Amino acid sequence: MTTLYADALWESPWVFSALVALEEKRVPYRTQVLDLDRGEQRDPDYVSRTLTARVPTLEHDGFYLGESKAIIEYLEEVFPGPEYPRLLPSDRRQRARARQILGWLRTDLFALRKERPSSTLFFSPATEPMSDRARADAGKLVRVASELVRSATATIFDEWSIADAELAFALQRLVVNSEPVPEPLGGYVAAQWSRPCIRAFVTQPRPTKH
Repeated sequence: MTTLYADALWESPWVFSALVALEEKRVPYRTQVLDLDRGEQRDPDYVSRTLTARVPTLEHDGFYLGESKAIIEYLEEVFPGPEYPRLLPSDRRQRARARQILGWLRTDLFALRKERPSSTLFFSPATEPMSDRARADAGKLVRVASELVRSATATIFDEWSIADAELAFALQRLVVNSEPVPEPLGGYVAAQWSRPCIRAFVTQPRPTKH
């Protein structure tokens, strides 16, 4: 059985990516949640098995792997298309572009991610206005997304990829906090959010956050 180790609040964008990948691949798995506030990720056994003691971590046949992008690539290789649904495009250039998007979303937009954290998607929306830096990040996100998405029902590439899920998650930081998102991006986010693999994460039972 494959196990996905996740945060107990189910708010991490990177746990989101790993779970969406498993759901899209239709790989049987179970989840094990860790209370990060209580330091459960620092349990010596977990540290020794996972190397970096972070979530998400995937355990598959006794192999423990952390970091969502590595998990995506691993699942794509171990459960390849066309036998299993693809997470990355089959076209080489589209696949490279998808990897670019995944890398960018992990290494940019820091002010936006700080001021419109992923917790606002699942608990309470933000109450403070965005700073100039966060607003600049929001503008960059909208500009890039607008270049990639041409209609509300479109996907970035010829077929759906994990890059669509991650881009929609980033845009939801704006949507749920009532920040302006032009069409067709608003419709694109709504369409992505209704996809079954994404609903599997969105509908996870969450504890009350104080």
